[in-house]
Amino acid sequence: MNSLLSFIFVLGVLVFVHEFGHFLFAKLFGVKVLKFSLGFGSKLVSRKWGETEYLISAFPLGGYVKMFGEHQGDEGVEPAEEQRSFSHKAVWQRFCIVAGGPLFNLLFAVVLFFGMFALAGLPEAMDTTEIGKVSPGSAAEQAGILPGDRVMSINGRETTSWLDVSDFIRESGGSEIEMVVDRDGELVTINAVPTMEKIRDIFGEAVGERYMLGITRSEGVTYTKTTVGKALEAAFIQTWNLIYLTIMGIVKIIERVIPASELGGPIRIAEIAGQQMEAGWMNLLYFMGLLSVNLGILNLLPIPVLDGGHLVFLTIEGIRRRPLSDWAMEASQKVGIFLLLALMVFVFYNDILRLVQRWMGS
Repeated sequence: MNSLLSFIFVLGVLVFVHEFGHFLFAKLFGVKVLKFSLGFGSKLVSRKWGETEYLISAFPLGGYVKMFGEHQGDEGVEPAEEQRSFSHKAVWQRFCIVAGGPLFNLLFAVVLFFGMFALAGLPEAMDTTEIGKVSPGSAAEQAGILPGDRVMSINGRETTSWLDVSDFIRESGGSEIEMVVDRDGELVTINAVPTMEKIRDIFGEAVGERYMLGITRSEGVTYTKTTVGKALEAAFIQTWNLIYLTIMGIVKIIERVIPASELGGPIRIAEIAGQQMEAGWMNLLYFMGLLSVNLGILNLLPIPVLDGGHLVFLTIEGIRRRPLSDWAMEASQKVGIFLLLALMVFVFYNDILRLVQRWMGS
């Protein structure tokens, strides 16, 4: 239930932000908005204010803004109403309206991170010698090292930071080391033999080799109070870093560096949202910012039916000074729908497979 409520909250907010971007730019350029819906399919709740009907629809995975005269040749567009029609606006204005959704998702991430940093401070990883994880089958596991152990010294040399731990293990050259750890207040001496392992980046690609035990630092975080200006700067930097990682993640999936089985759908998002909610509101807000960046970037992919596909069509129209033919538009839309449906089936399959594997392993 916690995962479901967290999922509804996170996705509802992000879909609203996305559609509000389209809505606001449409209003800015004088386009009549007929419907603003959270969700697809049959309407559950609706209310009309002014010329726009606001809806909550049955299928929650998305939303839409329906504008007056969205397509050239739409029936019911009288000459006197052409100035309120989407299709009669200049190409650059339509481009801004379409781009408004992804843009607002990216700006929303900036707002979220700014709020977090301004209120709680800038997060910094704690420089500790406490071990967070021990890799299965590693030299550390074979030697009896446990998560939670705090490394006090290696070969008689005091370790005051994780950099010390990493450097002393590397400098061993593969020879046996004597490690003294604090385990629940008791000093324990452990002998272990580092092995040459590949150093991998965030995407799992090998970027070098060095001697390691197979341990990682505990992931503690401290928050340092900062000024409003520094919080805003850090929010933009954090958002930009996530944009870069999202784009590179897509590239690595195409290059098959990251296996497609890592892709997750709504079930996986709900699980993570529930976990982050249990970990605290700061974790949930960070996850929401990450997901907002992902939603913004994915919507900019040049796939028909996504915002990115429409932006490609508008760019071509701006260059040719006329839109693509109806046949080309319809054909590309069908291809886009097929690709999206195939992707949805695939990520649902991954989600269900993960659940089955977890159930069988429990």
